[in-house]
Amino acid sequence: MATPKKDQPGAAGAAGSLRSNETWSLSEHAPALLASAAEQIGEALQVLQGGIDQLQAQSRLGPQAQWALSVPMHRIKRLTVVMQQLQRFHSGRIRQSHEKVDLARVAEDCLQDRRKEFALLGVEMRRKLKPVDVLIDPTVAHAFLSALVDWALPLGRRIDVRVDVNHWPPHARLQVRIHNDGAPPSSAAPVLDNLDWALARQIGATAGGIDLQREVTAEGITAIALFHRTAQSVDGISAIDLTADDPTSAFKSLQGIYALVISPALQVRADVRDALREIGVAADSVVDLQQAADAVRHRMPSIVVIDADLRGPAFDRFRSQLLREAMDMPFVEISGDDSAFAMSGFSETSMASVGRGSIRESLGTAVMFELAKSI
Repeated sequence: MATPKKDQPGAAGAAGSLRSNETWSLSEHAPALLASAAEQIGEALQVLQGGIDQLQAQSRLGPQAQWALSVPMHRIKRLTVVMQQLQRFHSGRIRQSHEKVDLARVAEDCLQDRRKEFALLGVEMRRKLKPVDVLIDPTVAHAFLSALVDWALPLGRRIDVRVDVNHWPPHARLQVRIHNDGAPPSSAAPVLDNLDWALARQIGATAGGIDLQREVTAEGITAIALFHRTAQSVDGISAIDLTADDPTSAFKSLQGIYALVISPALQVRADVRDALREIGVAADSVVDLQQAADAVRHRMPSIVVIDADLRGPAFDRFRSQLLREAMDMPFVEISGDDSAFAMSGFSETSMASVGRGSIRESLGTAVMFELAKSI
């Protein structure tokens, strides 16, 4: 019987070892290494926890020391769980049942479950959730949103969560925005591309049909997820019925709406107030942005109509501050082009535009559509 050579299968010392000419790739072994690292960290934590428990039993660990140890312990435990989830979703060893799930309800439940945590961290978590059904496993949807929230928490103390429908394609859209509160946002990979972001991307890839992107702007950082398997698109414009037989019924939902008009031109202010009055919208008018800021402190408007002549850095600051208080505040611009007319897009910097020469004819329609999108 022939004796196998040392580097052939069956040779002594060959089992479980790499051949000398075999290449090794970290990317190929990363999932196994991730699982192994999580397991080893978990075992070390158990030993550490046992030592802490023993010191507590012996009354050798005071309250301050317990707190000082519990904080990093909790962080390490959470990172261990994230690593385990990463490996689990990457391996594909999860059962998914694609059900029709209201994404807004999932988001609300997730945020409500963690409201005490947000309070302890001093995080202002605002939400704007419109019902929209997607086809996804409910547990996977909850894990996906939780991963995005975990990613956002270290990045800021004012976070907005929004669920609505993208303009085109009409997919359900989940947005998690972290406001920078005056500090320039960092796009450094080590800050944004952490384990939580990797987990969110992996969950999206495993679930399928989720397009996850990230935007860094002067206002902050936003994660945007589009769900391709949207079961039902919600038409925000249907919030106000513009086709009713009774014309006045189209304006009933505008009762209680208050507009702030900003223009240095007396005629523009008068024309805008008259056009708003025709659709049942109460309005106050001011001549500049300083007066506008004072007016907002006394009463928050439902919509702002701004003269295009006031557009600039000062207006950008005014708008940014206003959106901090009312994240869906609609704006309509009065353009110097008499025939201008355009509805706003779905980006935060977009606004509707109405020409000075068509205020009486077109402003009412623009205002109703902008208000409908913010409902």
